[in-house]
Amino acid sequence: MNLTVSLRGTRDVKDNYQIFRLTGLMDAFSEGTFRKLVSIYIETGPKHIILDLSQIDFVDSSGLGALVQLVKKAQHSDGTLQVVSNPRVTQTVKLVRLETFLSLQPSVEDAIKNI
Repeated sequence: MNLTVSLRGTRDVKDNYQIFRLTGLMDAFSEGTFRKLVSIYIETGPKHIILDLSQIDFVDSSGLGALVQLVKKAQHSDGTLQVVSNPRVTQTVKLVRLETFLSLQPSVEDAIKNI
C-alpha cells in the first residue's frame, strides 16, 4: 500500500490482530493519509493493531501526534495499538516520554505476545 511518496507499507490481517509494516518517513507530509487509513482499519477490525516501524527512517512531531491519536482510537474501540520500534524511532519517542503510552516493543513477536 502506497500511503504517500515518502511512506509505504503493507497490512497483514490475522485472527485477532493486524500488522502494518511501514517504511520511509512519518512526517507532516504523510501523517494525514497514514492516520486516516489506519483509523479506518481500526474501525473495521481486528481491533488489536501492531505498527511495525522498525524500518522507518524518520519520525517528526506530526508522526508522533498521529501515533498518539491512533492509540486513543484503538483504546476507544476496545483494542490496543503497539509500536515495534528501532533505535531512531525509540530515541524520538523517549524525548517526549511516550514510550509507555505507545507500547514500544523490540519485535513483532514481542508485540504479538502482548495481545
